[in-house]
Amino acid sequence: MKWILTTTLILSNTTQYSAQAADQTKQSVINKQPTQPVKTPASPQQPTSRPVFKLPKAPALLSPISGRRAGMASRDDCPAVPTPLTALVPFQEGQKVATQTNKSIIRVVEGLTTSERPTFWFYIPYTKHLSNSSAEFSLQDSAENDVYRNAIALPSKPSIIGISLPSTVASLEVDKTYHWYLKVHCDQEAPSVPVYVEGGIKRINLDSRVIQQLEATTDPRQKIIIYAKEGIWFDALNMLAKIHIYNYNNASIQQDWQSLLQSINLDNIATAPLGNLPNRQ
Repeated sequence: MKWILTTTLILSNTTQYSAQAADQTKQSVINKQPTQPVKTPASPQQPTSRPVFKLPKAPALLSPISGRRAGMASRDDCPAVPTPLTALVPFQEGQKVATQTNKSIIRVVEGLTTSERPTFWFYIPYTKHLSNSSAEFSLQDSAENDVYRNAIALPSKPSIIGISLPSTVASLEVDKTYHWYLKVHCDQEAPSVPVYVEGGIKRINLDSRVIQQLEATTDPRQKIIIYAKEGIWFDALNMLAKIHIYNYNNASIQQDWQSLLQSINLDNIATAPLGNLPNRQ
């Protein structure tokens, strides 16, 4: 499949991140100019807050879909891996009540987006060097009809990759929940269950309060923090991932990325390498 490259957004975001560092350097030079001593309140040189995801409040929560955020570490036809196949999505446990006496624990793997065609991110420990291997991503509506289904190329090394819905796919409808899957067969000829992850996604419209917050800043970092604080997972992750890929050695961006993943208990892949940004068909 082809991958999405949003060059204009990346360059804009990269420029603004770089501009912040330049502004700090410029301010340092100005402060060294000979002037009369003036008492001014101290201001931090580095941002004190990082992106931290917070679960959205009801009724913004999705209809609970029992999902799987991490695949099994190994199968009979797959090599053992230290870190399993993992979806970069919030995870929580909840109770599903069939009757007053029949309650079961469900593992809810889900996230919100405002995007018509969002990008889904996964850590894939299996590589294209496995013979007879294959992977497939699919998205279904609430009636289990396929919205999108396509083969996915495994990476050349264990890494985080993005899978975007192409422009040929109809826009996700607002206030509807969709079910996604990523399945990996390490050996297509082996009659075994694939290693897989699954979960839900729901597109929403922003309320006026959040729109005002986003419009009040041109700083992409602050927008990411706002999305994360408001529980809009996919928008926060996608925006930060696109910046992170093109600024991989930037320490501040690395810390933002790690903070966001650690806030949903994905410490084990917070420092994993990122693959290339997906291109839109």
